[in-house]
Amino acid sequence: MRPTIGIVGGGQLAWMMAPAAARLGLPLVLLADPDDPAALLVRDVIDGRPDAEGLRRLASRCDVLTVEHELVDVDTMEELAAEGHAVRPSAATLRVANDKIRQRELLAAHGVPVAPWTVATDLAGVEAFAGEHGWPLVLKRPRGGYDGRGVWVVDDPSSAQAVVDEVAGEDLLVEPKLPIETELAVLVARRPGGEMAVYPAVETVQEDAMCREVVLPAPVSEQLTARAESIGRRVAEAIGSVGMLAVELFVVDGEVLLNELAARPHNAGHVTIEGSVTSQFENHLRAVADLPLGSTARRGPCAVMVNVVGEASDPRDRLAEALDVDDVAVHLYGKSFRPGRKLGHVTVTDADVDRARARARLAAARLVEGPPS
Repeated sequence: MRPTIGIVGGGQLAWMMAPAAARLGLPLVLLADPDDPAALLVRDVIDGRPDAEGLRRLASRCDVLTVEHELVDVDTMEELAAEGHAVRPSAATLRVANDKIRQRELLAAHGVPVAPWTVATDLAGVEAFAGEHGWPLVLKRPRGGYDGRGVWVVDDPSSAQAVVDEVAGEDLLVEPKLPIETELAVLVARRPGGEMAVYPAVETVQEDAMCREVVLPAPVSEQLTARAESIGRRVAEAIGSVGMLAVELFVVDGEVLLNELAARPHNAGHVTIEGSVTSQFENHLRAVADLPLGSTARRGPCAVMVNVVGEASDPRDRLAEALDVDDVAVHLYGKSFRPGRKLGHVTVTDADVDRARARARLAAARLVEGPPS
């Protein structure tokens, strides 16, 4: 069987799924804006939104539905599954991945280590938690935040009150500001029957709450690596994920703690395109199509990915400068230029991580700094 895969969304993740689908001969249908980047690569595009109408139109044109973002009408996804459509990941998985509070409630019950936390809707709730754990605290919207959006570090009651006022009575996840030593991510591909393929843990380097670099494998001890990868497996089983699952983790005082989840391909896995035998994008498609998963082994000693984030110039105008760096893989997503927007990434594989990082940083900098020469 050669299933047609319907993807909700047409951004950079769908853009990178398209070449993998083409190699496997898997037809794709997108539910997206015709101006989205992936619409340049996929012929069959349904112009619509991820609401009930759009999702039902997509379901009528494909054998299996999957997502490249979580901002979908989950109730309709649940209805479609009940009607016999293959929805991967499931609505139940998306409900957990979309909600940081649900993540902590469910996964802590499955033995996944989490930081102390509570839910507050007013200053009194925040102050009660601070009385036990001290300031500063981190306040998070449970749903919808990414790249630092919906996350606030507060040092005192007045700054906490400003956040409470901003969210206007909505739930806030409250946690201590942790002394984070390292941030890790574990990527897990899982088929409907439970077969899993786990990628080696990667280190993610954040700047201004946005992922800027990823190092494969993570430069941490074997013990921390094993613990992180074990947590990734446990989370995938607990939420019944199908497709790619990204489990983001903190290392604090030598312990590995859950940060958050994404039930789809993830920025932390872009490094697998050049760095792994099978990329996260190919394994996502294999998993949702219920095909045998590919090897997650590294292709070489290490790989470093650096995100290309809009600064002074459009990176498409500076491609030659970046390609002049030896042995660099450049990925530009076809997105319109805007300062602060993720527009692409570069990856370098090498036997030496410092050398790989230096070349990747140089290529990324050349793409965004100043006018083209």
